[in-house]
Amino acid sequence: MSLYALLAAAPSPGAAGSLDEAAERAGNAAGWVEENWSTWLNTGLRILLIAAIAIVLRYLIRRALTNLIDRMNRSAQAVEGTALGGLLVNAERRRQRSEAIGSVLRSVTSFLILGTAALMILGAFQINLAPLLASAGVAGVALGFGARNLVTDFLSGVFMILEDQYGVGDSIDAGVASGEVIEVGLRVTKLRGDNGEIWYVRNGEVKRIGNLSQGWSTAGVDVTVRPVEDLDLVRKAIAEAGETMTKEEPWSERLWGPVEVLGLDAVLLDSMTVRVTAKTMPGKSLGVERELRWRVKQALDAAGIRMTGVVPAQPDAATADPTASMAAPSAYASATSPQSLAATPIAPPNLSK
Repeated sequence: MSLYALLAAAPSPGAAGSLDEAAERAGNAAGWVEENWSTWLNTGLRILLIAAIAIVLRYLIRRALTNLIDRMNRSAQAVEGTALGGLLVNAERRRQRSEAIGSVLRSVTSFLILGTAALMILGAFQINLAPLLASAGVAGVALGFGARNLVTDFLSGVFMILEDQYGVGDSIDAGVASGEVIEVGLRVTKLRGDNGEIWYVRNGEVKRIGNLSQGWSTAGVDVTVRPVEDLDLVRKAIAEAGETMTKEEPWSERLWGPVEVLGLDAVLLDSMTVRVTAKTMPGKSLGVERELRWRVKQALDAAGIRMTGVVPAQPDAATADPTASMAAPSAYASATSPQSLAATPIAPPNLSK
């Protein structure tokens, strides 16, 4: 073996020192791990336990809310089609309302549970949460001042849904706009106007709401007849028309009460007005009014009762005045009248004399 091979195989003092230092560091690291493994295991198990409890609790609460919503929908379907169901909100609207409430509650539940679990996990890492909570509070206040309109719209939408002020399909007057509700959101309500336009109304801007589709509606018709007509015959004709209407489909379902003749609403020299009303299904008053006017007009015509504005009947030729169609005598018909003398031309002078 050569000298160079022996020198290379011989251990050097520097290499031995490096090995000893590495062994010492490995020993220190193993000792540090041995001292802290219980803390790590405790922290990991705590984090896993917090996450598991949060997930299970979130699942149980969301499932309970879903079962509650389904139970509400089943109770609404049970009364649908009955006499009680006709007086209550229809099943579809109650389903939409319950789904909206359930969505809000599920979102709030998830936010609270997961947010609390995140804070507990940060606390398990020995992180001081006081500065974080203080910063979140300041940011929340700043966001509240900057987005106060958004917060107002959201809170107003929540209370509108909870209080069932209106729903999809209702005809409402929201002050800033009116029409049929086609979508209800937590921030914006969408309406379709009478001419087909779509209005987007912020919930926070709605100060008053007139719902024309809740409970029942009233159909009112004013019948104007001549003052010489017999009121008893007028009442009888209108009552018969209303009674016939209540027995025919689909008006028997849309009318929730008899057609009532309230009496004279106004008496003038050339007319008198009879007020007729009927309680109808919500949102069906306009159609009932049109049909009621049609039937009342036919009933009055059949009874020989004329309404104001109708062309009067022509008198018979035998009793007519023969001089009614003659023109008044003209002033020019008499040769001695001042008008005739003024219109007579002046004769030319006689120049032969």
